[in-house]
Amino acid sequence: MKKIFLWLILSVLTVSQTACQSKVETKKPEKNSQKNLQVAYFASGCFWCVEAIFESVKGVDEVISGYSGGQTKNPTYREVSSGQTGHAESVAVYYDPNVVSYETLIKVFFGSHDSTTLNRQGPDRGTQYRSVIFYQTEKEKNTATAYVKSLEDKHVFNASIVTQIVPFKTFYKAEDYHQDYEKNHPENPYIQNVSIPRLKKFQQKFPELLKGNAH
Repeated sequence: MKKIFLWLILSVLTVSQTACQSKVETKKPEKNSQKNLQVAYFASGCFWCVEAIFESVKGVDEVISGYSGGQTKNPTYREVSSGQTGHAESVAVYYDPNVVSYETLIKVFFGSHDSTTLNRQGPDRGTQYRSVIFYQTEKEKNTATAYVKSLEDKHVFNASIVTQIVPFKTFYKAEDYHQDYEKNHPENPYIQNVSIPRLKKFQQKFPELLKGNAH
Protein backbone atom coordinates (compact mmCIF):
# COMPACT_ATOMS: atom_id res chain seq x y z
CA MET A 1 0.00 0.00 0.00
CA LYS A 2 2.73 2.40 0.98
CA LYS A 3 4.67 1.66 -2.19
CA ILE A 4 1.77 2.82 -4.38
CA PHE A 5 1.81 6.28 -2.83
CA LEU A 6 5.59 6.48 -3.11
CA TRP A 7 5.59 5.56 -6.79
CA LEU A 8 3.22 8.47 -7.40
CA ILE A 9 5.55 10.81 -5.55
CA LEU A 10 8.63 9.50 -7.34
CA SER A 11 7.00 9.86 -10.74
CA VAL A 12 6.71 13.64 -10.35
CA LEU A 13 10.14 14.29 -8.89
CA THR A 14 12.24 16.75 -10.88
CA VAL A 15 15.92 16.31 -11.66
CA SER A 16 16.80 18.69 -8.85
CA GLN A 17 14.76 16.69 -6.39
CA THR A 18 16.49 13.52 -7.52
CA ALA A 19 19.79 15.15 -6.65
CA CYS A 20 18.54 15.45 -3.09
CA GLN A 21 18.40 11.67 -2.85
CA SER A 22 22.12 11.34 -2.20
CA LYS A 23 22.77 9.55 1.06
CA VAL A 24 24.55 10.69 4.16
CA GLU A 25 26.43 7.74 5.59
CA THR A 26 26.44 7.98 9.36
CA LYS A 27 28.40 5.71 11.64
CA LYS A 28 27.99 6.38 15.36
CA PRO A 29 27.42 10.18 15.33
CA GLU A 30 29.26 12.21 17.91
CA LYS A 31 27.25 13.37 20.90
CA ASN A 32 25.96 16.91 20.56
CA SER A 33 28.34 19.00 22.67
CA GLN A 34 25.72 21.62 23.50
CA LYS A 35 22.73 19.43 24.28
CA ASN A 36 24.68 16.32 25.30
CA LEU A 37 22.51 14.20 23.06
CA GLN A 38 22.96 10.50 22.46
CA VAL A 39 21.60 8.48 19.55
CA ALA A 40 19.78 5.16 19.40
CA TYR A 41 18.82 3.15 16.32
CA PHE A 42 15.61 1.19 15.76
CA ALA A 43 13.53 -0.37 12.99
CA SER A 44 9.88 -1.29 13.43
CA GLY A 45 8.05 -0.94 10.15
CA CYS A 46 7.44 2.14 8.03
CA PHE A 47 9.86 4.84 9.13
CA TRP A 48 7.22 7.52 8.58
CA CYS A 49 5.31 6.01 11.48
CA VAL A 50 8.30 5.28 13.68
CA GLU A 51 9.76 8.76 13.26
CA ALA A 52 6.51 10.43 14.33
CA ILE A 53 6.15 8.17 17.38
CA PHE A 54 9.62 8.81 18.76
CA GLU A 55 9.38 12.54 18.03
CA SER A 56 6.35 12.72 20.31
CA VAL A 57 8.37 11.44 23.28
CA LYS A 58 9.74 13.95 25.78
CA GLY A 59 13.51 14.01 25.88
CA VAL A 60 13.78 13.18 22.17
CA ASP A 61 15.32 16.08 20.28
CA GLU A 62 15.22 14.81 16.72
CA VAL A 63 14.52 11.67 14.71
CA ILE A 64 16.02 10.92 11.31
CA SER A 65 14.57 8.37 8.90
CA GLY A 66 17.01 6.14 7.07
CA TYR A 67 18.25 2.67 6.27
CA SER A 68 20.33 0.24 8.33
CA GLY A 69 21.14 -3.42 8.76
CA GLY A 70 21.98 -4.32 5.18
CA GLN A 71 24.93 -4.79 2.86
CA THR A 72 24.25 -2.24 0.10
CA LYS A 73 26.16 1.03 0.38
CA ASN A 74 24.28 4.31 -0.11
CA PRO A 75 20.94 2.61 -0.85
CA THR A 76 18.00 4.40 -2.42
CA TYR A 77 14.41 4.01 -1.29
CA ARG A 78 13.60 2.00 -4.41
CA GLU A 79 16.46 -0.39 -3.71
CA VAL A 80 15.47 -0.88 -0.07
CA SER A 81 11.84 -1.38 -1.07
CA SER A 82 12.88 -4.26 -3.31
CA GLY A 83 13.93 -6.20 -0.21
CA GLN A 84 17.26 -7.09 -1.84
CA THR A 85 19.59 -4.72 0.06
CA GLY A 86 19.21 -6.31 3.48
CA HIS A 87 18.43 -2.90 4.94
CA ALA A 88 15.42 -2.13 7.11
CA GLU A 89 13.62 1.20 7.18
CA SER A 90 15.15 2.60 10.36
CA VAL A 91 15.36 5.68 12.53
CA ALA A 92 18.15 7.44 14.37
CA VAL A 93 16.73 8.82 17.62
CA TYR A 94 18.67 11.74 19.14
CA TYR A 95 17.75 12.03 22.80
CA ASP A 96 18.75 13.71 26.05
CA PRO A 97 19.71 10.95 28.53
CA ASN A 98 19.02 13.37 31.39
CA VAL A 99 15.36 13.44 30.35
CA VAL A 100 14.68 10.03 28.83
CA SER A 101 16.64 6.83 29.36
CA TYR A 102 17.61 4.25 26.76
CA GLU A 103 15.43 1.74 28.59
CA THR A 104 12.45 4.07 28.15
CA LEU A 105 13.18 4.25 24.43
CA ILE A 106 13.10 0.45 24.40
CA LYS A 107 9.72 0.68 26.12
CA VAL A 108 8.53 3.07 23.41
CA PHE A 109 9.86 0.70 20.75
CA PHE A 110 7.98 -2.35 22.02
CA GLY A 111 4.92 -0.32 22.96
CA SER A 112 4.43 1.11 19.48
CA HIS A 113 4.55 -1.88 17.12
CA ASP A 114 3.86 -5.60 16.90
CA SER A 115 7.17 -7.27 17.71
CA THR A 116 5.72 -10.74 17.08
CA THR A 117 5.15 -10.41 13.32
CA LEU A 118 8.09 -11.50 11.18
CA ASN A 119 9.03 -9.13 8.34
CA ARG A 120 5.72 -7.34 8.56
CA GLN A 121 4.14 -4.34 10.18
CA GLY A 122 0.55 -3.45 9.39
CA PRO A 123 0.01 -3.49 5.61
CA ASP A 124 3.75 -3.43 4.90
CA ARG A 125 5.53 -6.72 4.25
CA GLY A 126 9.14 -7.60 3.58
CA THR A 127 12.47 -7.77 5.39
CA GLN A 128 12.74 -3.99 5.03
CA TYR A 129 9.94 -3.73 7.63
CA ARG A 130 11.39 -6.13 10.16
CA SER A 131 11.71 -5.36 13.88
CA VAL A 132 15.27 -4.53 14.93
CA ILE A 133 17.19 -2.95 17.81
CA PHE A 134 20.65 -1.87 16.70
CA TYR A 135 22.83 -1.70 19.82
CA GLN A 136 26.09 0.25 20.02
CA THR A 137 27.37 -0.88 23.41
CA GLU A 138 27.16 -3.95 25.62
CA LYS A 139 25.03 -1.90 28.01
CA GLU A 140 22.47 -1.21 25.27
CA LYS A 141 22.53 -4.87 24.25
CA ASN A 142 21.98 -6.01 27.84
CA THR A 143 19.19 -3.47 28.36
CA ALA A 144 17.37 -4.62 25.25
CA THR A 145 17.86 -8.31 26.00
CA ALA A 146 16.67 -7.91 29.58
CA TYR A 147 13.57 -6.02 28.43
CA VAL A 148 12.67 -8.76 25.97
CA LYS A 149 13.11 -11.38 28.67
CA SER A 150 10.85 -9.37 30.99
CA LEU A 151 8.13 -9.19 28.32
CA GLU A 152 8.38 -12.91 27.68
CA ASP A 153 8.39 -13.82 31.38
CA LYS A 154 5.24 -11.77 31.88
CA HIS A 155 3.62 -13.26 28.75
CA VAL A 156 2.78 -9.77 27.50
CA PHE A 157 2.24 -11.07 23.98
CA ASN A 158 0.41 -14.14 22.76
CA ALA A 159 3.22 -15.01 20.35
CA SER A 160 7.01 -15.09 20.48
CA ILE A 161 8.96 -11.85 20.02
CA VAL A 162 10.86 -11.89 16.70
CA THR A 163 12.76 -8.61 17.19
CA GLN A 164 16.39 -8.82 16.17
CA ILE A 165 18.97 -7.39 18.58
CA VAL A 166 22.08 -6.82 16.48
CA PRO A 167 25.22 -4.64 16.52
CA PHE A 168 24.91 -1.25 14.88
CA LYS A 169 27.12 -0.85 11.81
CA THR A 170 26.03 1.94 9.48
CA PHE A 171 23.05 4.25 9.11
CA TYR A 172 22.19 5.91 5.80
CA LYS A 173 19.94 8.94 5.94
CA ALA A 174 16.90 8.55 3.70
CA GLU A 175 15.94 10.96 0.93
CA ASP A 176 14.90 14.42 2.09
CA TYR A 177 11.25 13.94 1.18
CA HIS A 178 10.99 11.12 3.75
CA GLN A 179 12.01 13.34 6.68
CA ASP A 180 9.10 14.51 8.87
CA TYR A 181 6.82 12.90 6.30
CA GLU A 182 3.83 12.44 8.59
CA LYS A 183 4.03 16.05 9.73
CA ASN A 184 4.44 17.42 6.21
CA HIS A 185 1.89 15.21 4.45
CA PRO A 186 -1.12 14.74 6.76
CA GLU A 187 -3.37 14.43 3.71
CA ASN A 188 -1.58 11.33 2.41
CA PRO A 189 -3.98 8.31 2.53
CA TYR A 190 -1.30 6.06 4.04
CA ILE A 191 -0.62 8.65 6.74
CA GLN A 192 -4.31 9.03 7.50
CA ASN A 193 -5.10 5.32 7.54
CA VAL A 194 -1.93 3.78 8.97
CA SER A 195 0.53 6.26 10.47
CA ILE A 196 -1.81 8.53 12.42
CA PRO A 197 -3.85 5.67 13.95
CA ARG A 198 -0.60 3.99 14.99
CA LEU A 199 0.68 7.21 16.55
CA LYS A 200 -2.59 7.87 18.40
CA LYS A 201 -2.68 4.31 19.71
CA PHE A 202 0.79 4.78 21.19
CA GLN A 203 -0.06 8.19 22.65
CA GLN A 204 -3.18 6.85 24.33
CA LYS A 205 -1.20 3.97 25.81
CA PHE A 206 1.69 6.05 27.18
CA PRO A 207 0.48 9.63 27.87
CA GLU A 208 3.10 10.04 30.61
CA LEU A 209 5.89 9.77 28.03
CA LEU A 210 4.65 12.51 25.74
CA LYS A 211 6.06 15.98 25.29
CA GLY A 212 3.99 18.62 27.05
CA ASN A 213 2.81 16.16 29.68
CA ALA A 214 3.55 17.42 33.18
CA HIS A 215 3.37 13.97 34.76
